[in-house]
This record gives sequence, C-alpha cells and structure tokens, in this order.
Amino acid sequence: MIKEQIQELSQKIFNDVVANRRHLHTNPELSFHEQKTSAFVAGKLDELGLTYEKMADTGLVALIKGDMPSDKVVALRADMDALPITEANDVPYKSQNVGVMHACGHDAHTSSLLGTARILTELKSQFAGTVKLIFQPAEEKLPGGASLMIKEGVLENPKPQAVLGQHVMPLIDAGKVGFRAGKYMASTDELYVTVKGKGGHGAQPQQNIDPVIITAHILTALQQVVSRFADPKSPSVLSFGKVIANGATNVIPNEVYLEGTFRTMDEKWRDEAHKRMKKMAEGIAESMGGSCDFNIMRGYPFLINEEVLTAATRGHAEDYLGKENVLDLDIWMAAEDFAYYSQVADSCFYRLGTRNESRGITSSVHTPTFDVEEDAFKISTGLMAYLAIKQLGN
Repeated sequence: MIKEQIQELSQKIFNDVVANRRHLHTNPELSFHEQKTSAFVAGKLDELGLTYEKMADTGLVALIKGDMPSDKVVALRADMDALPITEANDVPYKSQNVGVMHACGHDAHTSSLLGTARILTELKSQFAGTVKLIFQPAEEKLPGGASLMIKEGVLENPKPQAVLGQHVMPLIDAGKVGFRAGKYMASTDELYVTVKGKGGHGAQPQQNIDPVIITAHILTALQQVVSRFADPKSPSVLSFGKVIANGATNVIPNEVYLEGTFRTMDEKWRDEAHKRMKKMAEGIAESMGGSCDFNIMRGYPFLINEEVLTAATRGHAEDYLGKENVLDLDIWMAAEDFAYYSQVADSCFYRLGTRNESRGITSSVHTPTFDVEEDAFKISTGLMAYLAIKQLGN
C-alpha cells in the first residue's frame, strides 16, 4: 500500500531532512532577503529534476505531476524566512548570522517540504493529479509573502482545489499533530499612535497640555472597543506594548508615542473597530486640548480552515498516524499570512508537534531558545505527502 511506502521513504530520507534543516537553521535570512535560502531550495529541486518558477523575488513554485491522468491539483506551502532574534541555544547548528534566527520553525517547514517533494517524486508513478509546491518568503513581515505570491498568480496555472500548510507547535509533543476546523487564527493590525500636547515644566502643569495624561485616558478608554462594542462570541484583542513619553521627573514632553496590535476573527467587525479606535482616540485628545495621529497598518486577515477539507485531512492524518496522535486545537490569537490563501481557496493549516520535555525542547516560538525535536521529521515529510495524495483522490 502507498501509505506503507510513504512511511518507509520518510524513514529513509530522515537524516537528509535533518541535515537540510540544520543547514537552513545555521544560515537564516530575514523576510524579503532569503536569497541564499532560495538558492538552496532551488538546488534541491534541481537534484529532484523538478522545474520551478520564481515568484515574489525569492519565492519558488514547482509542480510534481503524477503519471496517471487527472485534473486535480493540491498545493503544499512552506515559508522560508527567519526573525530578527539572537539565538541563545548552544547547539552545533546554531545561527551563524548574528541577530537572525529561525525562531519560528520555518527551517523545519522548508526542509520538510523538500522531503515531501522527494517522496512524491519517487512515487509519482502511483498517483494521479498534480502537487504544487510553494516555497514562500516573508511570512513574518507585512505585507506578507503569501499576499505577493497570490498577486503574482501562485494559485493559478494550475489552480489548486486545496492548499495545505504545516507549522511547528512546541506545545504538542513530537509525533503528534493538531487540527481545528473553521476559524483558527486572528487577523492582525499594527497601531502607531502619536499623542500631541504642549510640554513644559512638571511643576507648572497649568501652562501645559499634558500628552501623558491624555495618553492614559486614551489607553484606558480604548479597551471599551473590545469590552463594550465587540460581540463577546467573536474574539478580539487590543494590546499596546510600546509607550514612549520622553520627558523626565519634572519635564512634561510635547508628545507621547505608542505602538500596539489589534486582532480579531471577523473582517466586518475589524473594519468597524478601526473606525471606533481612531474616532475615540482623536476625540479624547481634542477634548483635552491636544491632538492624536492614529495610524493603522492593516495586516493579515483571519485564518479559516475550510470545514469539509479539514475534516477529510484530519481523517487522513488519523489513518497515517493513528487517532491517538491527532489532537484538537483551540483558536489562537496569533496571526499567519497563510490566512491569505485561506481567504481565496479551500485551505487547511495544521500543527506539527515539536516538543520534547525530556530534552528541554519546550520554548515558545519567537524566543531565543526556541528549537524543535528533530524526531518530528520522521512524520512531517511523509504525512504531508500522504495528505496530498489522498486529497488528489488516490
């Protein structure tokens, strides 16, 4: 059976997948600068005899066509970029690019998809249909490589009936995967706010228009956008993580600068919330004698896993791994640019467990100590190959 063949091949290529992951981890590149990563992937595709097309500068798209005729197409996506983080792990494959680190597992995604490509290439005589491989840049930085690749036609010629994405999850033990149908991850918007007043001596507040006090009122009032205007059944998050009032103990500054994020899972409410936040902040500032520049950088949409596709994909995962190794996921208010695919095509974004408490591999993504249990690669490559082949109806 093809399942057993895939499982055998995934074990056979395991060491090569680990080696590829370690190479990528050692040589991380930031969003929109993945030139060497892209060249590495291209070289591996060349070794498999696959032709590819460049998109979004450093992105790559390749096709694997089964030998049996079929018009069905499924796309598999892996992201390639790293983060501006200095790695704290003491491992042989530690990042050699100071200040840059694969702290979100994109090295694992890319090496896994290369392994999947290898499996599918060896088995193409046994399936019908086409698998589209998407090696995507810049997931970590707006406007997101997914949006650029979609604009350049990554979901056309041929058009996939489904898009699958696999992402590491340090909360799940290696050997297991997680799924959630429907709304899964949040939209994300970046907020950049400047509150302006009139600075002066802290001992003479009557002569000033204090932007610090105005900012305090704005920060408190804006939480009403979530607590009093959002539907309680629809998750929303409004957080400000940066506030700069560059005065002193006795100096009131001229302005205060803020940065924050707004996240939700409803595009209509998202638009309404933008208007409410801006109007409220500007109104409060004006009523207190100051002014407010409230700028919103619109980010990724919310991510939705199509119900029928996700149910089928989960079933195939249970068949491949066993039901005990397939878990339910809760909603997560983090964001992912895979959401762009999910907004225009039937999509399923699932989680690959990479945790190993016995080895201390427990750190969250986006931290200097993040790492993955490499035993996860024993299933990551074969599972995605199996999901693709089953989605094609084989």
